[in-house]
Amino acid sequence: MVGDLRKKVAHGSHDLLFRTVHSRWLIYNACWEDPRIDRELLRLDRDSELVMLTSAGCNALDYVLDAPAAVHCVDVNPRQNSLLQLKLALIREGDFEDLFAMFGRGSHKRFRNLYRSLRPGLPDYARAFWDEKIVYFDASSRKRSFYYYGTSGAVAWLLIRHLLHEKRALREHIFDLLEARTLEEQREIYQRVEPLLWGRFTSWIVRQPLLLAMMGVPRPQIRLIKQDYPGGVQGYVSDKLRHVLTEVLFHDNYFWRVYLTGSYTEGCCPNYLKEEHFARLRECAERVHVYNASVTEFLKAHPGDYTHFVLLDHQDWLAWHKPAALREEWQMILANSQPGSRILMRSASAEASFLPAETRAALRFYPQLTQALHRTDRVGTYASLHFAEVL
Repeated sequence: MVGDLRKKVAHGSHDLLFRTVHSRWLIYNACWEDPRIDRELLRLDRDSELVMLTSAGCNALDYVLDAPAAVHCVDVNPRQNSLLQLKLALIREGDFEDLFAMFGRGSHKRFRNLYRSLRPGLPDYARAFWDEKIVYFDASSRKRSFYYYGTSGAVAWLLIRHLLHEKRALREHIFDLLEARTLEEQREIYQRVEPLLWGRFTSWIVRQPLLLAMMGVPRPQIRLIKQDYPGGVQGYVSDKLRHVLTEVLFHDNYFWRVYLTGSYTEGCCPNYLKEEHFARLRECAERVHVYNASVTEFLKAHPGDYTHFVLLDHQDWLAWHKPAALREEWQMILANSQPGSRILMRSASAEASFLPAETRAALRFYPQLTQALHRTDRVGTYASLHFAEVL
């Protein structure tokens, strides 16, 4: 009985921490989903009307390079939308050098002056956020990079400082991995890396509710991981790291590079930060629309026949905490789609069993296609990828 009470209190505390973090801070400073896979599945064209969760906005700017009719970015956290609004302002009014300095290197020598020139073009909520947080781009700060701010960035900074500064041998091996050009090289290096990764500190940190909440991991995802992995969260993370470092080429893995080093390089960065795409990005930027809303709220306010939905992994949380809201969201998605509309989502579960039965009956899934692509995912942290078409 006492054990049950303690567990209930611990679970309630994690849920409260998660809600508090997501209601007060910027969580994601970079998208953690691979758009190379997404675009292959989505097959966007000039008639596409896409609804997606904003996250850090990187993938919205990747998708818009395919020149769809519109990319509608929705997020209940206005800080995530503020980040995308700053990127859009830079694309509209700055130049490529400024964009790459801010979001490629993570800092800008003239960040205050640059922000003053961009500020009038931002919505009020984004101005309020960046008036206070533009110092994230100050290279003279202790962290030296925007990518070590926000809650996920703060956790990355803490881990990297410990792993790379306390374990010098590991630092050398990690940078060897970043430069490896074949899987054989990566596997040989990883044999030396793996024993150095899991000490008392890293084993402790992956079990901490506050730090997991700061990384955007809700308790339902932890429950799913523990359910599928006997080794729990540490076993899951260990397996995913081993896969991404030994089974997927690492030299263009900008997702891991940015947290390991605090910056991208010109050859290893998201598509929106590549100079050859800048003119097209500027031309298409007006097709990106940003809303402080949930998916359901957006669809109620803006009904239409949308062709694509990118739902990330938020349904893991809804399925556990708000099943009625999950059912309502799917009712709105299906009411505002058309036969053949494409839907993409990820999960900490190996299956899409969290979906309501009536939703599954209205969709056609392509597991053979997604399972093959999921193995090539450069991020490698989700248990599954799901792609469906509306019947």
